[in-house]
Amino acid sequence: MKKESKGTKYKQRTISVWNEVAPFYHKRWAKNEVGPFGVTKKLLDMSKIKKNDTVLDLACGTGLVTKKLIRKVGSKGHIYAIDSSESAIKIAKKWTGHSKNLHFVRADAEKVQLNTKFDSITCQYALFFFPNEQKVLKNMKKMMKRNGTITLAVHGKYNVPYFDCILEPVKKFIPDYLPKYPEMDRFGTKETFSAAIKKAGFSKIIVKKFVFKYSPGTFSEYWNNYKKHLSKPLKEKFDSLTKFQKANLREMVKDKTLEYTKKDGKIVFPWEVLVLRAKNQ
Repeated sequence: MKKESKGTKYKQRTISVWNEVAPFYHKRWAKNEVGPFGVTKKLLDMSKIKKNDTVLDLACGTGLVTKKLIRKVGSKGHIYAIDSSESAIKIAKKWTGHSKNLHFVRADAEKVQLNTKFDSITCQYALFFFPNEQKVLKNMKKMMKRNGTITLAVHGKYNVPYFDCILEPVKKFIPDYLPKYPEMDRFGTKETFSAAIKKAGFSKIIVKKFVFKYSPGTFSEYWNNYKKHLSKPLKEKFDSLTKFQKANLREMVKDKTLEYTKKDGKIVFPWEVLVLRAKNQ
């Protein structure tokens, strides 16, 4: 019971955060496919989705993958896009247009049941948000056609300094800055990613690694954007630091970014992404 309660609390917190940050996330990242969002084309190429397919976009967010799926499946295909964030779905609906074959559903991925069987399921940058990924994956498997394909993308574990340059110093000042449940980077290697998908009953697993580049601008721009766009729970923790602690933290973060800083003062981060495709056999 404790674990379930913990999972429920985590999911509620995640939904609240995403309802808050979805507009910024869409405007700065997804809409223009900057940095790691260049993986969207890779994900769709690996998915081998065809005209007339019926596809589920799991945790669709603000609709980046969803929008491209409309062109992939054509007018006779069908797309179901599900997410737990009302704010994200509102943005996705507006941005993707009003295709008759596109259906948005606000739902919990662990529990959702749809009266259709899918040729393919896509999921970009969301598997690590699910507190019980096995429940989600097995639920998706039930809704797939035999020989259907699932294609997922996650951030790598060891080469994403955009996060690490801030998170590692911050956790020294605020140990509980991020929830320990679940571990957000638990699928960040080919081995752990494959193992989770295999455990859910999928086969013919292929994982590919891609490295993108992303520049947040100068250090001042990187730092100021971080502070400006903190979600409410994180902002409260950050604001609890003293002025001296904040100054020290800023210098620690700056030191971390030096190896990625070019002569013109701009930071250019590498960004590792893993894309996995598997079959429901």
